[in-house]
Amino acid sequence: MTQEGRKPPVDNRALAQALLDAVGADNVTDAYNCMTRLRLTVRTVTVTKEQLKALPGVKGVLFPGEGQIHIVLGPGKAAAVTTIFNELREAAGKAAGNAAEPEAEPAATTEKAAAAAAAAPSATPEKAPQSQSQSQSVADLARQASVGDGKELHAAIRARNSRSLAKAALHHIGHIFIPLIPAFIGCGLLTGILSLALRLNPDLAREAVVQYLRLAGGAIYLVLNAFTGMYAAREFGGTPALGGVLAALLGAPGLADIHLFGEALTPGRGGVFAALLTGAASAVIEKWLRKHVPEALDLFLTPLLTVFVVALGCLFLFQPLGGWISDALRTFAVGAIERGGALTGFVLGGIFLPVVMAGVHHGITPINLDLLATTGVTLLLPICAMAGAGQVGAAFAVYVKSKNKALKHTVLSALPVGILGVGEPLIYGVTLPLGRPFLAACIGGACGGAWQAFAGTGAYAIGISGLPLAASVNFSGAYLTGVAIAYVAGFAAALALGFDDPPEKENP
Repeated sequence: MTQEGRKPPVDNRALAQALLDAVGADNVTDAYNCMTRLRLTVRTVTVTKEQLKALPGVKGVLFPGEGQIHIVLGPGKAAAVTTIFNELREAAGKAAGNAAEPEAEPAATTEKAAAAAAAAPSATPEKAPQSQSQSQSVADLARQASVGDGKELHAAIRARNSRSLAKAALHHIGHIFIPLIPAFIGCGLLTGILSLALRLNPDLAREAVVQYLRLAGGAIYLVLNAFTGMYAAREFGGTPALGGVLAALLGAPGLADIHLFGEALTPGRGGVFAALLTGAASAVIEKWLRKHVPEALDLFLTPLLTVFVVALGCLFLFQPLGGWISDALRTFAVGAIERGGALTGFVLGGIFLPVVMAGVHHGITPINLDLLATTGVTLLLPICAMAGAGQVGAAFAVYVKSKNKALKHTVLSALPVGILGVGEPLIYGVTLPLGRPFLAACIGGACGGAWQAFAGTGAYAIGISGLPLAASVNFSGAYLTGVAIAYVAGFAAALALGFDDPPEKENP
């Protein structure tokens, strides 16, 4: 018998089917997962957070942007449920197609129906919280226009559009880099383990097997530009192979042998930012060409012109622009940490949990990758990792102080992955629902982040966090000290702030 208040265990297939039924199979346009979330893109949000959170196995739900639903399931489960979800979605699509074949409607009728559906209200206010919010925003803007000269209206629209564009850009970046996370984790852990072994026994560096494994640990960075361009092209609707090939061109060693305007070209100039621009541009140009090139020539002419135009764009636009972005962000990030020291680390460590909660934390991946490529370490990752450590401390305080058996079980089940650097089960299962422990976790992360910035801790790899990151940093002792500080600060803050312990429910 399960303890009262704990959701009963659920089969992955049953959960995937329940989620598909809730959001609508024909309503989903994209479904993929990161480490802990099933990320859905839908035409219309027709379900509430409460309805999804009521499903056994769902730890949390976010609506981070228009048409976006993030369902927190936990590490391992997210990947398994997503695979089954897509299988069921594909089967539902085929079944719907077969059912529609005998009574196919004329195209004109279908188009009219689609237009009518688009014009009609998509959901009731109770079922579409985002639509309600957007309608309220439009009403507020209209009221501003009625009482003013319109300047306030234009300013409000610009501010709202800027926020939307920034959020959309972060989500696009997340879509591009999330498929690379397993490679970052595998290569990063291997690199960290080898680094730790070489610190203990430097003579191992002469062993052929160790030398080969070190190459394997860095393999992701050999093909990073190509993968970035490939996934960027796919994200923007182009052919992935074209984006990958053109982005790989940016790091071709032969560039150093070519002189333009009296100067040798620089392989790798612009790094991952140039690769992002190249992949996106290849998709945009390819789609434009497919609309204008005659069908008889499309197979040959479109790829040729895409490669020709974007290759020249790499040389004269994307590499210089990517280099400028890289230099600017590196100067800002490193400079802010070096000049601001502990204060900068305190701020970054304190705000990272809300960033994770919003689902846009993958947006800093290009910055971490660029810092690795240009400086050899990323100072941002150890600081941001302290947010998870602060949450571990706050959650443990909840375990110590709570009398609720179900809550204690939730803490114990989520703490191990939290210690390993996956914090979302603790966010949505423990600290955020209780309120003040979430603030305590942010305080713990801020204190740990201040220490990491003060100590100058840098990571040699990305994709890992928590205690495993200690093997892949320049100062392992300093990093572990920061983890301990975050644990203690989060624990103490949670005890000091307190929380309303949920009452134990009686068994029926």
